Amino acid sequence: MSDNYNKQYINGVWRDGSSEKVYDSVNPYNNEIVARIKLASRDDIDEAYQAAKLAQKEWAKSSAETRKSVLRNATQLLQQRKDEIIAIMVKESGSSVTKAIGEFMASVGSIMAAVGYVDSMFAPHVFPSPIPGKENHVYRFPVGVIGTINAFNFPLYMAMRVVAPAIAAGDAVVLKPDSQTYITGGPIVAEIFEQAGLPKGVLNVVGYDIGEVGDYMIEHPVPRIISFTGSTAVGRHIGELCGKHLKRASLELGGNNPFVVLEDADLDQAVDAAVFSKLLNAGQVCVCTNRFLVHRKHYDEFVARIAARLEQVPYGNPSDPQVIVGPLINEKQIEKVLGLAEMAKQEGARLVLEGQRIGNVVTPFVFADVDRKSTLARTEIFGPIATIIPFDTEEEALTWANDTEYGLSSAVFTSNIENGIAFARAIESGMTHVNDTTINMDMDAPFGGEKSSGIGHYGGELGFEEFTTSKWVSVQKEPRMFPF
Repeated sequence: MSDNYNKQYINGVWRDGSSEKVYDSVNPYNNEIVARIKLASRDDIDEAYQAAKLAQKEWAKSSAETRKSVLRNATQLLQQRKDEIIAIMVKESGSSVTKAIGEFMASVGSIMAAVGYVDSMFAPHVFPSPIPGKENHVYRFPVGVIGTINAFNFPLYMAMRVVAPAIAAGDAVVLKPDSQTYITGGPIVAEIFEQAGLPKGVLNVVGYDIGEVGDYMIEHPVPRIISFTGSTAVGRHIGELCGKHLKRASLELGGNNPFVVLEDADLDQAVDAAVFSKLLNAGQVCVCTNRFLVHRKHYDEFVARIAARLEQVPYGNPSDPQVIVGPLINEKQIEKVLGLAEMAKQEGARLVLEGQRIGNVVTPFVFADVDRKSTLARTEIFGPIATIIPFDTEEEALTWANDTEYGLSSAVFTSNIENGIAFARAIESGMTHVNDTTINMDMDAPFGGEKSSGIGHYGGELGFEEFTTSKWVSVQKEPRMFPF
């Protein structure tokens, strides 16, 4: 691995953080140390933000072709290092090879999509005014400096979906990856863009202990946007701080995503999607399915088939390309998942498939006849537990799907596409997929949630706008008549 992978990257310099604290990043499968990271202090964060502020002023003046060139170079460099990066991702995060490949391709797609947004920063929207002789221009400008704080489960993609559009817009970024997946979430990204020709200071990477620096990353006066992916509880706190300091917040938070199988659904299609929706990254995905709501007509067969399929899914060492279910990220998450399984038993859910802990791997559980008001049905699990609830009418299914504080992703299965679209529109979530998994990423589509699942979007035109600001310039081309 590169010597830079345990370093901070501040103003174009790779160096240790100035904190006395050291973080040991471990392989979640076997607990072997992957990297020892000397963490950043408040002074390091300040230095990163000040460097970003200065660099952004110059980067904002860069031409469209310069920005496109950096982004295209980064795409090529990333693709050239595909095997290396996937191997590190598997080792550092415990994700399966299948998941790591998907994340890698999404990351490449994020950079390529950003190339397409560059020209919009240089082309004003021009439209007429009802006032005689007036023409309106709306210009896009970079918002300035973005502070981004990311989660462990999609570290490379979460970084790229902010860094790439920010570069396209003319912004600068201070990136804080999750320490558990520091390498793929931070230094790899910085190294790629450094080699691609991005000027120093435009992208900075810091890793720190929140117990030492507190909310300094958020409350620092330089960043105009804080982008955060993580829990709803932390997101609420960040949102409060951003409101206090009049910063914009882009928040992708928790989910309790429903997967609805209607009476006229193709059950083969639904079961295939259900297995993927539950077990990608061992269920540690914000948009994985948390609740399966299944019409009574299909219920018994669905329960039997998904239990049989989940029991057969390969588990173990994620470096084996055949393995789908690897380890959970840490001991705390293992204990949470096993605790939820025990709680489900106590609350009367029917245990159809009992998982087990094997090292740091938890194999799949299946619970049927789950009370929709139970702890299991109302908790974001982030693990391989399938929660199945029967329903009798579509109205009941819709009401129950929406009976949650969250609104991130959802899915509905039906042979009636028109009805499926209507049902999808009625679900209170930022994303709904008809006859497909709850886990979807499209670089041209807005990814984001409603209710307690977040604010703002990533991806697509709406996602790009998160990192820009607009200015209205009106031009009066002939003398205007005023009333006094």
